[in-house]
Amino acid sequence: MISLIAIAVVLGLVLRGGGHKRAAAGGAPHGHRLAAEPGRRPTPPPAILLPRGGRVLLPGHLVVAYYGIVGTSNILGQTEDPDADATGVERAAHEFVPFGRPVQPAFELVVTIASPDPGPDGTYSAPIDVAMLERYLHAAQRHKLLLILDFQPGRGEFLPEVRRYARFILDPAVGVALDPEWKLTVDEVPDQVIGSASATSINAVSGYLSSLVAEHRLPQKLFVIHEFRTTELPDRYNIRVRPGLATVLQMDGLGTVPDKLESYREVMKGARRFHPGFKVFLRPVDDPVRLTPDQIMALHPQPEYVSYQ
Repeated sequence: MISLIAIAVVLGLVLRGGGHKRAAAGGAPHGHRLAAEPGRRPTPPPAILLPRGGRVLLPGHLVVAYYGIVGTSNILGQTEDPDADATGVERAAHEFVPFGRPVQPAFELVVTIASPDPGPDGTYSAPIDVAMLERYLHAAQRHKLLLILDFQPGRGEFLPEVRRYARFILDPAVGVALDPEWKLTVDEVPDQVIGSASATSINAVSGYLSSLVAEHRLPQKLFVIHEFRTTELPDRYNIRVRPGLATVLQMDGLGTVPDKLESYREVMKGARRFHPGFKVFLRPVDDPVRLTPDQIMALHPQPEYVSYQ
């Protein structure tokens, strides 16, 4: 009897030991789970940066741009040589370095041009050649510049025009500028009247751009709204400032120094939520006396976006 009991005890120990070996070799015993080893987190994609680094442009930087239409007397596009234009705007931007903020040079290129000719679609606006736009984009990339696409829609709408350039706007260096002066009603013609744009039409564009920035994790995108008289933006108080956009309100009027300073004061009234911008015209017939960088940076509010035309 004692021998039988001893044998039973030994068998029990052997069976129990085998169970532990199975657990070590093939997993936990029935009814128990082993704690899983924590897995490695996936490596996040690298942050998409602005041409000269960082993800936020304004506030903090000063943008200095050449503005123009290719093939005209404008400072941008006059020679149709994007690399020469890049050298020129770099030189202009360098004059603002002493004021203490990092300076980001830029092209502001008009890509839909208002015209007295109605064109095939009757909008009194025509796009530039895409190959020319690509040349300016590639030059901007080589020189680490911003490229701002400027829209003069004529009788058309801003948003459809902007959406046509989505593949360019997805580039982190590319921003958008809207020119209400050239946004016309169905019975108006460019050069005969000064146009205007509603907050609704501008908000449609900013909403689209903001969603692109969020969806594609882009850095802050420059969004410029031109205005030189208050009739151009009759309900400006309804214009929204969207996340992901550096929204600039630029006074782009021409004239004598007193006239320009007065226009700047008028445009900037009640505009504290926007980043201020100022334009200098290079032809004496437009600006008889050209403001210097010192004079520009003495303006109140101090401009964060300066362009030359």
